[in-house]
Amino acid sequence: MKNANGTPDHRVGTLPAARGFVPALEGLRAMAAFAVLTTHVAFQTASSTGSAIHRIWGRMDLSVAVFFALSGFLLWRVHALHARSGAPGTARPARTYLRSRLVRIMPAYLLLVAAAFLLLPQNASSPLTTWTANLTLTQVFVPDSLVEGLTHAWSLSVEMTFYIVLPLLWWALARLRGAAARWRIPVIAGVGVLSLGWALVPWYELGLPERLNDQILPPAFASWFAAGMILAELVAAPQGRMAALARHRHARWGWWALAATAFAASTVPQWFTEGFVHPSGPEFAARTALGAAVAFFLLAPVALAQEGQRFAVLGSGPVTMLGRWSYGVFLWHVLVLHFAFQIAFVPMFSGRMLEIWLLTAAVSTVIAAVSYSLVEEPSRRWLSPRRDPGALPVSDGRSDDDNAPTDGTPTDGQPAANPAQTSPNTVAT
Repeated sequence: MKNANGTPDHRVGTLPAARGFVPALEGLRAMAAFAVLTTHVAFQTASSTGSAIHRIWGRMDLSVAVFFALSGFLLWRVHALHARSGAPGTARPARTYLRSRLVRIMPAYLLLVAAAFLLLPQNASSPLTTWTANLTLTQVFVPDSLVEGLTHAWSLSVEMTFYIVLPLLWWALARLRGAAARWRIPVIAGVGVLSLGWALVPWYELGLPERLNDQILPPAFASWFAAGMILAELVAAPQGRMAALARHRHARWGWWALAATAFAASTVPQWFTEGFVHPSGPEFAARTALGAAVAFFLLAPVALAQEGQRFAVLGSGPVTMLGRWSYGVFLWHVLVLHFAFQIAFVPMFSGRMLEIWLLTAAVSTVIAAVSYSLVEEPSRRWLSPRRDPGALPVSDGRSDDDNAPTDGTPTDGQPAANPAQTSPNTVAT
């Protein structure tokens, strides 16, 4: 790395997570995917409200914030490194980047859309606009477009919007490079904080169609993406106090205790409405802020880990394998859950959460493994753009905006996209 004066700055980007593969992030992705699955099973078995443990199951949809923050971190870190180096231009051509995102997201997703419309009779009468909205991941902008088996894809629609906007964010912060890069974190944090006011604006009075849910529109979640982008800036910068706070191998428990505290606060019934409801603006803003805190504190000890630090469980082979399959788990678990009640001969909303959870998790994992092997990986190999020779290099041959083990193919490996969701009537927290 070189600073703005063209001299090497060996303090920039020295943390392992600044570039290359981070196994523990795959582990966190897997845990978040199954946490969201748990919330959906809890809701449909009438186990998401009432008792303290039910409220915990019902609020595991805050894992959506973890997915959004992961996308923010993995996609932004190469640009944070580029800015810290003081180099001109951008770290990656927008066209190459956008193609890689489409290749990562769309093949497996389009297969899910086809399955949902073909296997569920209630979707057969959906109008062409609904089909089009779901096929193009624009359903959050089209009234009445969240259909059975695909209700969870609203969060993927939000992520796709973030991907499209990201090159504009590179351009907006283009002047904050070299010595001026120290202002990037305050700017990103400021935008994230301001976005919490989205829910306080009377959008319906200002003309937003009543059939659109203002609480699942992309600007409402800028703070969640910002949490990951701030971590990307921190790992790219010379090591400071935040990295020092994560230096001790036991410090992770302090970070995760803060994440647990923020999560626990979201389950207090005196503060937040239970279940999948459309809350008031202030409640939505507060819950979104807690989601950003959960994501930041959960990811921080992994992102800021020093060279040699290990995460025995999160970085283990079985857990990272589940992380690789987690996009498929996210995609298919809602459709699997629809049929799980029929397979188990259990009526919906009649309890028996453990039985339905085990069935949904097992079948979703098998389908996800098949999807990864037969759809996601082949699509990545065949369709991903080759690495731009002039792009900012990364260590050990891995992708500059993702985080997967290399196989010699310079494409997007660890997917930055793997969101999760709640239901079409929830606040998407």
